[in-house]
Amino acid sequence: MAEGHKNPPPPSPGAAEVEEGGCNPIDFNHEPAKCQHRGSLRMANEKQFGRAYEPSNTRRAICTAIFVFLLLAGVTALIVYLVYRPEKPRFSVVGAAIYNLNTSTPPLISSTMQFTIMTRNPNRRVSIYYDHLTAYVSYRNQAISPLLALPPLYHERRKTVALSPVLGGTAVPLQVEVANALAVDEAYGVVALRVVVMGRLRYKAGVIRTGHYGMLVRCDVLVGLRRGSVDQLPLIDSRGCKVDI
Repeated sequence: MAEGHKNPPPPSPGAAEVEEGGCNPIDFNHEPAKCQHRGSLRMANEKQFGRAYEPSNTRRAICTAIFVFLLLAGVTALIVYLVYRPEKPRFSVVGAAIYNLNTSTPPLISSTMQFTIMTRNPNRRVSIYYDHLTAYVSYRNQAISPLLALPPLYHERRKTVALSPVLGGTAVPLQVEVANALAVDEAYGVVALRVVVMGRLRYKAGVIRTGHYGMLVRCDVLVGLRRGSVDQLPLIDSRGCKVDI
């Protein structure tokens, strides 16, 4: 009887895989379609798991974060600009004095002039810094005084500041037509001059300071001037100043 009983045959290769996965590709008793379906599911899960950690996803997340940051920064800057929107400063000439204005050959013109310029900062929340200021006087679009460097200026909010630069001192060349026109105007008693101020300015709102902006101020005035008359002169007309930023 003992000899009649035989030990069970060893499990065939892949039996453990059959119990775990439910499918053995070398076991012909299983359905091939079911094996293929379960294998494809396992491969899809592996691909999806690997795709979650691809470098492209990290780059995409970084780009999204940068875009959101720039968008928020732009919105913040727009709000600050709308709240603290700076207005251009205002300039006007309120006084003039000419101590010397002579023409000579070939022709040259030598002059000593002083103009009182009022500048106002109309902003309630924004102050202004003026840097690299220069000024000169022109007649018929030609400079009749050399450039004069002015000191830097800090303009507080809603304040008015007076500037009184003395321009001239050195003779400058002059076109013949301009010299003749100046002689005619002096004989008539009215001379149209232009006071020009150039420089760079910055706006300051709280702790925020802007970059530099170029500034050009042109003030047209009519002065009551006759040949030989000097010192304080009447301003016949001062039409205000055009300010370009």
